[in-house]
Amino acid sequence: MMSADIRAAAMLPALVAENLPRLVRAIRLLALDPRPDAGPALADELAGITAMVAGKFTNDRTAEGMQRAVFLTVGCVSLGLEHALMHEGDQAALDFLVEYGAEHAFQAGFRLIRDLSQLPEDSLVGEYDQDPVYLARRLRDLFIDICNADPNKNWNGHERYAVQLKQRKDVQAIVRLANWLRRHNDAGPINDQDLNAEGVIALAIIFAIEGGGKIVARTGQKDFERFVKAVRKNRPDFEAGWAALSARVPLQHHAVLEERLAAYRNGCSVIEKILTRASMKTLFQELENYAGSELDADYS
Repeated sequence: MMSADIRAAAMLPALVAENLPRLVRAIRLLALDPRPDAGPALADELAGITAMVAGKFTNDRTAEGMQRAVFLTVGCVSLGLEHALMHEGDQAALDFLVEYGAEHAFQAGFRLIRDLSQLPEDSLVGEYDQDPVYLARRLRDLFIDICNADPNKNWNGHERYAVQLKQRKDVQAIVRLANWLRRHNDAGPINDQDLNAEGVIALAIIFAIEGGGKIVARTGQKDFERFVKAVRKNRPDFEAGWAALSARVPLQHHAVLEERLAAYRNGCSVIEKILTRASMKTLFQELENYAGSELDADYS
C-alpha cells in the first residue's frame, strides 16, 4: 500500500524549472566576475538600448512605457544571446556581453524578428502584404509578442520564435511552389499580386489527372467543363498524370507537392466524384472550395 505521505506527494504539481531570460541569468554572474568595469559598462549600454526601444516602440514619457521598454530590451538581448550561443552556458553569455556588447546581442535578436516578419504568415498573400506601413506594424507586433520578457519570470521567447520560424518557412515553401506554378501556367504566366497559394496547388493537382504534364494554375468554368468531359471520356491514369506534373516541377518544390498529392489522392471530392454521375454544377461548386479566388468567373 502507498503511504499517505507518498500519495500526497504524488498529487503535488511537478516543479517548474526556472528559465529566466538569458540576459538576467548572465547578469547574476556579475557579482563574481573579476572584470571591474564589466558591470557599469553593461548597465550603461542596456540603459541606452532601453531608451531607444522606449522612443520607438513604447512610450518614453510614461513609467509604464519605460517598463515595457525594459522588458522588450531584456527579451531581445536574450533572444540574440540564445541564437548566438545555443546551448552554451550563462558564463558564455556574460563573456559575450562583455566582449561584444549588449548592443551586438540586441541587434542580433532584432534581425531575427525582422527576418521573421518578412516571411508570409499564411498562404493567402495580398498586395497589402508588401505595404511599408503594414510591414512596419507586423514587425512591431512580432517584436512585442516574442521579446516581452519580465526579468523576474520564466521566458520562452526563443522557443516561440523557433516555432513561428518553422511555421512561416513551411508557408513560404507553399507560396514558392504556387508562384512557380503560376509562372509556368500553360495558358500563360499569371502575374496578379493577390495569391491563394493553396488554391493554385489544388488546381494544378486536380487538372494533372488529365495527363500530359500540363500545368493549370488558374481556370474558369468553361475550361473546367472541357476538362471534366475529357477525363470522363478518356479515363486517364491519375497516377501517371501526377507523375508527369512532378516531372515538370523542380526538385526544391517536391516536398510540398508530394505532401499535397498524398492529401488529394484520398481526400479531394472533385477527384473522387469526377468519374461519377455528379453534375457539372456540383463539381464546379466543389472546385470552388479548393481553388477559391484562383477561379476566373467566365460565366455562371
